[in-house]
Amino acid sequence: GPFPITSLMIGATILQLAPDEHFLISSNMTSLNDSVVDIVARDGQRVMIASSVTVLAGIIQLALGVLQVGFIVRYLSVPLVGGFTTAAAFHVFVSQLKICLSVPTQSYIGILSVIYTLIDIFRNIRQTNIADFVAGLITFVVCVIVKEINNRYKDKIKVPIPIEVIVTIIATGISYGANLEQKYNAGIIKNVPTGFLPPVAPDVSLFSQLGASAFSIAIVGYAVAVSVAKVFGTKHDYPIDGNQEFIALGISNIFCGCFSSFLAGTALSRTAVQESTGGKTQIAGLLSAVVVMIAILVVAQLLEPLQKAVLGAIVIANLKGMFWQTFDVPTLWKQNKIDCMIWVVTWIASILLGLDLGLLAGVCFELLTVVLRAQFPASAALGNVPNTDIYKNLKKYKNLVEPSGVRIFKFSSPLFFGSVDYFKEKVNAAVGFNPVRVFTKRAKALKKIQALIKKGQLKATTDGILTDGSVSNEAFEDDEEAQEEQEHDVPTKEVEIQVDWNSDLPIKVRVPKVTIHSLILDFSAVSFMDLVGVRILKMVIRQFDRIGVKVYLTAYDDHIVKKMESCGFFDDNVKRDILYLTVHDAVVYIHTQAMYKDIQDPIFEKISLMQESKEPIPLNELEDDVEELEDQNQGHLGFSY
Repeated sequence: GPFPITSLMIGATILQLAPDEHFLISSNMTSLNDSVVDIVARDGQRVMIASSVTVLAGIIQLALGVLQVGFIVRYLSVPLVGGFTTAAAFHVFVSQLKICLSVPTQSYIGILSVIYTLIDIFRNIRQTNIADFVAGLITFVVCVIVKEINNRYKDKIKVPIPIEVIVTIIATGISYGANLEQKYNAGIIKNVPTGFLPPVAPDVSLFSQLGASAFSIAIVGYAVAVSVAKVFGTKHDYPIDGNQEFIALGISNIFCGCFSSFLAGTALSRTAVQESTGGKTQIAGLLSAVVVMIAILVVAQLLEPLQKAVLGAIVIANLKGMFWQTFDVPTLWKQNKIDCMIWVVTWIASILLGLDLGLLAGVCFELLTVVLRAQFPASAALGNVPNTDIYKNLKKYKNLVEPSGVRIFKFSSPLFFGSVDYFKEKVNAAVGFNPVRVFTKRAKALKKIQALIKKGQLKATTDGILTDGSVSNEAFEDDEEAQEEQEHDVPTKEVEIQVDWNSDLPIKVRVPKVTIHSLILDFSAVSFMDLVGVRILKMVIRQFDRIGVKVYLTAYDDHIVKKMESCGFFDDNVKRDILYLTVHDAVVYIHTQAMYKDIQDPIFEKISLMQESKEPIPLNELEDDVEELEDQNQGHLGFSY
């Protein structure tokens, strides 16, 4: 049946295309040249516009269903649906509240429309019709009490009490017998057309003007239908097929639009009534359709004395289940704060912006949370559970053992352009240093050591670098104050020395300590990589390799390696021998290499000094490498190969 929001959207479209000004005719009733509205022509055109937009919306829904676009239902999460349907129930509540109070209000559509309607209701609250208010209040109380009885004693009451039907019959009899319209000016249904109109083809020439409106109406109608369906599907444990909903709504609207009918969607109140009265199968829908048909053909005239406030109160009473979803918010906050925020944001946006823009805002916010969670994911340094091949988060588990000289890092997100910065930041935090900064500092330290050796303030031996006994370390020059001076002679033979970067150096350049020789990256939670992610990963591996830290990739999926291959990841510098199926395999390999092979410690570097050469040791290439690393680190485009 019709839904209030889609009804308002169609009404706004009708008023835009067929305002009263388009149907003014001159009046012959007075001597003045007054103009009056041709009501017959206006209403006929408005019915044509309504039926045409209904058919066009049905065509759009059917096309989306045939094209299998129903997958968008997957983006309507449970929290989003809860917030959206609760907001929809609030819109219905406000629309029925003004009927129950029988107060005059303007028709609003769009942003803040529900707020404006509430303002009008309270502004005109003194004009409340007491007869309608009392009838609505009594109906609401009776319906709520009887429904609670049906719910509490559903095991004993085999057939739920059809309180809506009973109340409708009694209220109609009272209104007719007491003549409430004449005595108390109560708002009643009055004229109800009977029978069916003959089929009329839609006005295809209007489709170009109705396209945007029809699309919005089709999507909102579908979203409401699927949202309500998912609520009851979850309650009664059955799945929802988004494509089937699209096709069903599309065919219904195309067919009924040709009979001058209104847009069909999920009638929230009548759906709640049918569910609360025990309807569970298609038979309930069939019976409802038969009853509606009988009402249109025969019973409609008997309902003319019925007060509108009674119908409004029945609708409000059946919205209790939708409003009860607000009690899910505290539970959601305890379970998952992001899901709770999705619920609240969708609810607020749908109330303030309208259901169409509110749904869009809710979906956008939901997708934003997904992007942010992918961009700033969980990451951890891992340790080994003793005597097993299991590795867990060092911060969350006790008695874990971290392999000596090895750091294991797990990144729980796709490695793509949005997460690469966070990946580099967390890797550096896990190892405790920035490899680019370490490399830069080492380059400056080497240059300083070279200058001091040339001045004779340092001695170079095969055991390392020693300061001259007559020189104090505090007298050494800072990097900024260093000046080129007369070079001193050095020993006549070639001397090969080693620098222990983790020891205290006799210079004023602070070089960060590097306490590991291997870094293992656990990629078991990396679901995909893009080109930027591959390039940044390669850059990180080369940065660590330059300071003597070997990087290994473990627990990767096959498609990750294929992506690396297609992006030119492997070359002479980064080879396939860094790949291992599990973290434990990489740890075992590293320990085996350390135990059984004579490998030179990677935290040492060699410096060759020639006595006869009076020029500084060439470090241009070293400085160029530093600049290249820094540029690539800022540009996020990786190394050029």
